[in-house]
Parts: sequence; structure tokens; C-alpha cells
Amino acid sequence: MSRSDVPDFPPVALSAEAAPFTPLGTDSWRLGSSADVEKQFSRCAAKLRALRPESGQLKEELNLLFDQLLSENYNKTFDPTINIPPEDVCNLLKHVSGLVPLSQEHLVVKLCQLVHHLLNQLKVIMDERTLNVLVNYTVDALKECSTWTHSDVLLALSTIVYGNGPQCQQHLSDLLGEDGVLLLYSSPSQSNMELRRVALTCMANIFFRFPGQPLLEDQYRSVSFRVFLKTLQSTKPPNTDELFYCMVIQAALKGLQTCLSGGKWKFVGEELGSVLAALKRLMFQGTPGVSVEWPAVLYPANLPQYEGTSASKPVEPPKPSEPKEAAVPGKASANKKKKSRGKGKKSSNDESRGDDGEKGDGESPQKAGGREGGRREGECLSKPSDPSLYPSWKTTSSDSEFSDPEGSAQGKLRLYHCRVRQGALHCLLTVVKGVEKRTLYGYWSSFIPDSPIGRPTPLNLFTIILKDPSPKVRACALPVLSAMLDGSRQFLAVAEDTASPRTSYTPFSFSLATSVRELHRALSLALLAETSPQTLTQVIKCLAYLVANAPYHRLRPGLLSTLWKQMRPYVRHRDVNVRVSVLTLYGALVTTQAPLPEVQLLLRQPESSSSSSGGSFTPQDSALSWRQRDGVSSPSRTPVKSSIRSSSTHSPHAPRTPSEEESTAPWLLQLCMSLVTQPREDQSDSDGAGSGTALEPSPVRLEALQVMSYLVRGYFSLAQACLCEIGQVSARCLWEMDPSIQLHGTKLLEELGTGIILQYRAENNVPESSRVPMSQVMLFWSEVLSGPLNGALQSEQHPPLQKSACDTLSSILPQAFAQLPDKTQLMCITVLLGLTYRENYLVKTAAVRALGVYILFPCLREDVMFVADTANAILAALDDHSTNVRAKAAWSLGNLTDTLVVNMESVGVDFQEELSDMLLLKMLQAANRASADKDRVKSNSVRALGNLLHFLRETQLTRSAFQQPLEDAVRALVKTVQSEATMKVRWNACYALGNAFRNPALPLDSASWSCDAFSSLCNVVTSCKNFKVRIKSAAALAIPAKRACYGDVARFSCVWRSLATALENSEDTNDFLEYRYSASLRHTLSQALLHLLSVSEPQDMPGLGASLAGEEGGVIKEHLIKYLREEEGGGEATEGEKDAVGDSFTPQQRVGGLQQTLIRLKELQAEGEEGRGKEEVVDFLEDLLKTCEELLRV
Repeated sequence: MSRSDVPDFPPVALSAEAAPFTPLGTDSWRLGSSADVEKQFSRCAAKLRALRPESGQLKEELNLLFDQLLSENYNKTFDPTINIPPEDVCNLLKHVSGLVPLSQEHLVVKLCQLVHHLLNQLKVIMDERTLNVLVNYTVDALKECSTWTHSDVLLALSTIVYGNGPQCQQHLSDLLGEDGVLLLYSSPSQSNMELRRVALTCMANIFFRFPGQPLLEDQYRSVSFRVFLKTLQSTKPPNTDELFYCMVIQAALKGLQTCLSGGKWKFVGEELGSVLAALKRLMFQGTPGVSVEWPAVLYPANLPQYEGTSASKPVEPPKPSEPKEAAVPGKASANKKKKSRGKGKKSSNDESRGDDGEKGDGESPQKAGGREGGRREGECLSKPSDPSLYPSWKTTSSDSEFSDPEGSAQGKLRLYHCRVRQGALHCLLTVVKGVEKRTLYGYWSSFIPDSPIGRPTPLNLFTIILKDPSPKVRACALPVLSAMLDGSRQFLAVAEDTASPRTSYTPFSFSLATSVRELHRALSLALLAETSPQTLTQVIKCLAYLVANAPYHRLRPGLLSTLWKQMRPYVRHRDVNVRVSVLTLYGALVTTQAPLPEVQLLLRQPESSSSSSGGSFTPQDSALSWRQRDGVSSPSRTPVKSSIRSSSTHSPHAPRTPSEEESTAPWLLQLCMSLVTQPREDQSDSDGAGSGTALEPSPVRLEALQVMSYLVRGYFSLAQACLCEIGQVSARCLWEMDPSIQLHGTKLLEELGTGIILQYRAENNVPESSRVPMSQVMLFWSEVLSGPLNGALQSEQHPPLQKSACDTLSSILPQAFAQLPDKTQLMCITVLLGLTYRENYLVKTAAVRALGVYILFPCLREDVMFVADTANAILAALDDHSTNVRAKAAWSLGNLTDTLVVNMESVGVDFQEELSDMLLLKMLQAANRASADKDRVKSNSVRALGNLLHFLRETQLTRSAFQQPLEDAVRALVKTVQSEATMKVRWNACYALGNAFRNPALPLDSASWSCDAFSSLCNVVTSCKNFKVRIKSAAALAIPAKRACYGDVARFSCVWRSLATALENSEDTNDFLEYRYSASLRHTLSQALLHLLSVSEPQDMPGLGASLAGEEGGVIKEHLIKYLREEEGGGEATEGEKDAVGDSFTPQQRVGGLQQTLIRLKELQAEGEEGRGKEEVVDFLEDLLKTCEELLRV
């Protein structure tokens, strides 16, 4: 391109007063194709690189070439084909910065404009040298050039430092240090608003960082934080244009957001309250009718002086002279709500306005407030006593557009106010995510109402969600509310309103329950009013967060029923994202505190009951009913079987008998199955036109499968009627090519298998008539195992799918597995054994876990070959580098050793003799090594050690090869009991020692490690803070069946004193949560003391007599009486704890055992001191027995 091709620019005198050069916009002239733009850049860059400081006419050449470069549009969004190498841009800017002296200020301005223009439009990532050169140049320009140039210099600097703050450490002292230029220009005392805005933008860009970049030093972050906060707290200076003030606030909001987004921010003193107060004020910046006195600080309390109505504006608060609105607000609001909803159905302008971008942001108060204009809207917002929260922006009575021409000053001001509100909400979202949840709970009342309808409610997030005229602002407020609700389950768990509230005061639990109800009410109104798909999606997601965290089992029923019916029409919405979010919400409904009685009733309702009711038809139904118009579906789309999809329409249904309703699958389950398998209707979807055979979009199908899994998990009794149909849906998913669909299909199969297993567990007490029949279970698994699941198991390119397929195999009902054909059983075992040697840790973890499940199957556990193969696979996995694999391998090893003990008791010596000694030795050594691993591995490895020590025979224990591993195993258990590991690890170790004590072949009386084992248990039973660990240790001390196992008199006395002391101190704890185990602890300790008495010998009598005859004996007697009288169980002990204690006797049986002990002690031959001790013990037991017999007779 020649120079003549470049348009002539009018001559402009460059001076401090001249306006900065502005390149032409994208809608103006351009130079042709991207190749022309690249050639123009290369030509100008070559000429600039050829220039030298001593060149003649340097100034004129620079002016001309700068103008030519600035006149080009390099924006890749405008023309993505533009390809200018970043290194060419960096070399050009480095070279040019050496050509323009700081004394030539007009050239400095043009160079800064060029830097901003090229870096911003080409998105250049600079090398370190270019960054240093340009930062040095701009910092020097700020020091030496006149003030009139600083706006352009700061703009260039802000572009340079964007995302490069950590690389600019050496310049931060000049910019952000004491008397730094950015602090000077960003100060609220700065009168030049443009300089102030650009300085704040530059500070914000310094703190912006990409993922992985380090944070800036705390001193600079703190200084900038105070500047941003002070800017947000400052009022608009007099004689300042409102637009410029809004731009300054936007820059400060962005800066505060980037400053706080770098990890957890430690707020000092009232900083958090100050930030929240400033952001709350700016959330309503420019909102029509809002005129309140904003506090400077928000405190974590609901104080009455907050947001009081301004006394300087008497037109806003309710007037005593207006009794119709003040005295009867409910009536007026109800009339207004009814009228507005009627108009909402007729107006076609709402939808276009909701979907509009900036057009909606600039709406006039007349448009928002209906015929009464801005004053009516103002009254709605400033009168918190008005109970009607129906969105005022929906009460439109005119189809006219803006009252003033588009682009006018007033419309532009509304647009800028809208952007400030958006920025404040974005910043608030960052604060909510960055502050500890527990700290934030104190400020909930400032953003979420805690008073019911009819009471004064301050301005909050709901005011924005329901009343802000801009859909963009409303959409920004919803993620903030979602972030506050996310993870709030522990806080909301206190909410309760099932009981009548006290009249004297309102409990916190009732206030919190009121907040939950207000959340439901306001979000339901927003759901009715919104037409923008993006905002509608946010509303539904927010409802899903609420449902997932609220304690509905503590609230009055009805909230979920209303929401359930209200959501049904939205499953047919045009927009894919809306449909996905609706399914997410239904997933939350069927998972929250499942099974919830209210949800069970909703699932049992016939499919036409709620859809035919008038209350569920929303104003958007005309836009939603795209699957079936006028209640008539396309004949070509109607299947022979009753269409599941048509069940969600408003067409009438034939009445059903009660028996038919009970056998019908839940509507939600039918809907999800149809979404996964049925073709879409002929009409196009928002994600693109679809053919007649096209299925639902993948996100919808995945979410539907997820909801089906949740429903099966929480409400299996309702879903089991469609067991085979659900299995067919899963099989169809597995035949597809999409790995995500296949993955969700296998997860659904796993949930079905788990549900069947839970039904057949004896402890769940499910009547046989309510279970899935075994014939149906067999049919289900036969079809699954002969179908496409094999392909998923062999899908090496998709490890998550293989992992899920392994989990599915592990969810087979043991009774059903036993009835499968031998070749099917062999296929399952062979596949799992092979997958344990795969490299991928996900697959290996799942396969090892599945083997750990199979080893417990009665039909497999006695198969020595299977046990040996499984043991070898587990031992190999225990040496894996992945902690997850080792943890599951240890769990499976624990299950395998449980099986060894069961077989030892059921099969006998034959099984022990068939199992290889070498394999047992390897298992013992591997468990010893694993006991030194992380706690996740250690907790099950110590369980395996206890089982192995119980299983080993005397011939094995006496072999030299077992001597050292045996001693290492016991010492590993002793070390774990005394360690600072997690409590689960310690109580497993105590249980393991007790398990080892059951082996009569262990030389407890003579082994060197025996003393350490008893000593560790005695120490834990008296000193451990965790009562469950004490219970396990006391149970272990009561297991040795012979007196010789306890060793000499000193060790026996030590065990007795430890148990007696532990019983005396069984209620001493500072942890309230431990009290629930105190009864179980006393039960176990009492049983252990009676066991010691039952095995005691004459040499033990002096010590026992002294203990029982003294003050300690009185305490022991009191607890033993309670133990002998209490019913079977003993406190809140779990089944495992009861098994460990070995006590499931009735009071009569316990007394009978005490009588046997007394008879045996009387027959002991004891003389001298032993005789006196024996008399004291016998007297104690006779007195105890007499007292118990008298109490039992009563």
C-alpha cells in the first residue's frame, strides 16, 4: 500500500489543550482485508525501526507513522484473521520508546496511545524486557512530563501492568509507596475525575492476576484496599458530572474486587462492615425512588436504625394522611399484583425487554412504574411496609419506549448507574466467596429479610432481584444470593417453625425459618416475573442452592409442594439452560433430607394432579409449551405406549383407580426417562434446529440421568416399580458413543444395585412383600451383565467409565450373585482381577474395592483359590504409589482377613490348612508396612493385623519365619494405640488388639510384647479424650478367656485399677459430644470388671479385696448394679461395639453369671492375706447379688 492510499487527516495543533487522538471505531472506514492491515503494520514498523534519534525530520516521521498505526483497527473480535506476531509488537514498542524523548510531550502522548492501542487490541503478552522498558518509560513520564499528559500515560501504564503486577515489584514503591503517583491521583481530594479514574484503573490492573501468579506484598494490597474503600465511601464532589463520578466508582469497584480476589482477605476491625455497607449502598445506585440514610458500617446485628427513611425527603415515607395504603397495605398490594399479572400475560414487550441488553438498563421510571411513573416506583422501593414484592418492573401499562430519545444524557446516566450496581454486586460476590462462612452469617439480615410479609423490611438483595429495572443487574444479584446459600446447611440447620412461636420474644430458630420462607416467596415471585432465559436460569439455580441447604424436616410442610408444582411447566422451556437448571432443582428436591415425607407425597401424586391445577400455569406458559401446542401432540411423535412426555402437558387425563396410582412410576421418573430416550419434538430448540429424530441436548440428558440416580438413591421404594425400565434406559446409555452418557448410565445401574442391597439387609427390616422379588433381581442383573456393561469394563480410553463399571459390578446383591451362571460369575471375577493391574489409579482403586466386596460373598469366601487370587491382587495394590489405591487395598485386605476369621469359625481347621503359609506371611508383612502409612491406609491395615493375629495357628506362630513379623505386628498395634493418629485409627487398633487376644495360641503370658500391649490399653482406657477409643480398649481388656493370659499379679492388678479408675471417671469430659457414649462406656467397663472377677485366682484376692472394701468399691458397686439391671444393649453402642464387648444378655442372664462367679470364688482355696481378701470379695459380691435380686423382684 502506498502512502497515497492513506486518507488525509485534518491538521491538528498538538498542545495541552488539544483533545487526545482517538482512532476510528469499528463502524468507520477500514483498509480492506486483514492482510492489508498486517502489511500496513509491517511497513510502519519497518520504517520506525529504521529511524534513529539523530535522524532528520524525526518528529514529523514519528507523527505520521504513529497516526497511521493508530488509525488501524487491530481488534481480533472484529477480524479474527489478523495475525501480527507478539514479538514484532514488543520489538517495535521497545525501539520507539527510545526514539521519543520525554521533552516532546505531544509525541509522548501519541506513544502512550499507541502502547494502549496495540497491547489492548492485539492482546499481546510481553516478555520481561519489554515490560521493564515500558514501565520505566511511563513511570519516568509521570515524573517529568506535564500533568496534561498524565491521563494518557496512566492509561498506557494500566494496559502494560494488566496481569503483570508481580513482575513490577521494583516500581511499586514509586507507584503505590508513600507519595506514590497513583496514590496521589486516586485520592478523593483529586479534582480531576479523569485522572482519578485512570489511576484507580491502573491500580486495579496491577492487582489483577492470572491463575498461578503470586500475590503482591501485603503492604501494597493494604494501601490500595484503603484507597478503593475510601473512594467508594466518598460522596460525589460538588460541581462534578454524575457520569464521571460513576466511572470513578466503577474503577474503584473493579480495584476492590481484584484486591480481594487474591485469596482469603483478613479484615481488621470494622473493615468488613465498612466494605459491606459501601457495597450495599452502591447496589442501589441510581435506582428510582430509593432515598435512605445509609450507615457507614454494617454490624453483625439487626439494628433498627439501619436504613431509616431520610427526614429530608418527606415524600418518600408513608404518610398518615393516606390511610388506604398505610392501614390496609395488603389489599392495595393484592389488587396491584392481580392487575399486573393480567397485563403480564398480554404484553409482548416484557419478553423483548427482558432479553434486551443495554436497552433494559436504560429504561425510564415511567416504563418501570406504569402509569403512575417514577413516583410510584419510588414509593414501592422506599416503603418497606408494602407487603407486595411482585416485581414492579413487570407492572407495565404502556408499550412505549423511552420517554427521552435513545442516547440522551438521561438514558446514558441510567446506563452508567446500572453498571455501578453491577460492579457492586460483582464485588459483593467476591467478598462473599472470600470471607469465612461463619463470619458472614452475622450479616445475613442485612441482605436477606428475616421478617414475614406485612412487617417493615429494609432494602436487601430481594429488592434488586424483584424490582431492579435492569435484567443484567437482577442476574448479578442472584449469584450473590446463591453464594451466600451455598454451604449454609450448618447455619440453616437451626431453623425451625414447627412449634408455635413465643409471644414474649422471637427465637433465632424461628427468625431463620422465616428467612427460609421469605427466600422461597421472593424467588417464586422472581420465577413468575422473569422472562430472560439467562436470569431465569440464575433464579432456578438459586432455588436449588436453597433447597439443598434448608432443613425442611424442621419446617412446616408446604414449601416444597408449592415449588414442585411451580417448576413443572419449566421442564418444557425453550431454552436448554433453563431446562437443565430445572432438572438440577428437581435433583436437589429429591436429595434434601431424603426420604422426606413431603417429597414422597409429591412423587406419589398422579401425573395429572398438579399439572391440571390452575395454580401451576405461569404467565410464561405461552412461551414454554413448545413441545405440544393446543394440547395436541404431533401424531408422528406419539408412541404406541402412553407417552411419558405428554404427561407433563395440560391436556386432561382419564381418572385412575387407587391401585393404578400406586403401581404407576413417579411423574419425575417418567419425565427423566423420556428426556433420556425419547426424541425431541419437531420444533427447533434454542441450541439449534434439530431433526425429527434428534434426542435432547446432552446437558439435559445428563442432568436427567443424574436426577434418576438421586431419585433411586433417596426413594428406591417408589422407583423399584420401574426397575427393568430404568435398567433398559441405562443399557441404552451404555450403547451410545458419548462417554459422559455412558458414565451416567453406569452410575444409575450402581444406584439400583445399592438400593436392592439395602432392601435385603436384615438390619433395615424391610418386609419381604416390599422388596424387589428375587426373580426380578435375577432378571435385572442377567440383562445387565449380558449387555453393554462388558464394553464399559474394557473401555481403556475412558478410565472414569471403567471405574464406574467396576463400582456397578460391586453392587450386585450377594444372593443374586450366587444364583448367576458359573460362567457369568467367572467373568465378573476375571475382569476385576485383571483390572487391578491397570496403570490408571481410578480403575485400579475401583477394581480392588470391588474385590473387597466380593470376598465377603458367602458363595465365594470359602473358595480358597479365589481368596488366594484376591489376596495376591490386594498385596500388589498395597505397594502402589497412589494413596487412594493403597487406602482401598487396605480396606479390601481388612475385608479379606474378616473372611478368614469367619471361615475359621464356620469351616474349621480344613480351611486354615488349605491356605498357604507363605501367603499368610506375605499378608502379615504387607499389613505391617501399611500400618506405618498415612491414616487413610493405617485405619484398615491395623484391622487386618488384628484379624491375622487371630487367624494364625500355633504351628505357624512357632515357626521362626513368623516370629519377627508377629512381634512387629503387635508393636505396630501398640504404637498406633498410643499415637496421635485420628481417633478412628486408634479405636481400630484397640479393636485389633482385642481381636488378637481371642487367639488362644498367642503366648500372652510369656511374650515380651505382652506387657506393652496391656499397658497401652490400660493407659488409653483411663486417659483418652475420645470415649469410643476407651470403649474399644475396655472391650479388648475383657477378652482374654484365661487368668494366665493376664500375666502376673502386678499386671492383673494394673488392669483392674485402670478399669476401676476409668469407671469412676466415665463422666469426666469437656466435650459435650462425648456424653452420648458415656452410658456405653460404663456398660463396657462394668462388664470388663465382672470378667476379671470371673477369672481371678487366689493370688489376686488381696488387691481385689482392698479395692472393693474401700471407697472405690462403693462407686464400683453403684455402677455394677446399673449394669446388671439395664436392658440388653447398654447405651448408644453401635452393633460393632456390642459385638466387641460380647454382651447381649438379659438382666437375668447377667445375674446368673454373677452367681456362677460367686460360687467359683467360694470354692477357691486361699489362706492368710489371700483368705482375707477372698472374704472381702465374696462379701462384696453377695451384697451386690442380694441388692440386684431385690431390685429385679420389684
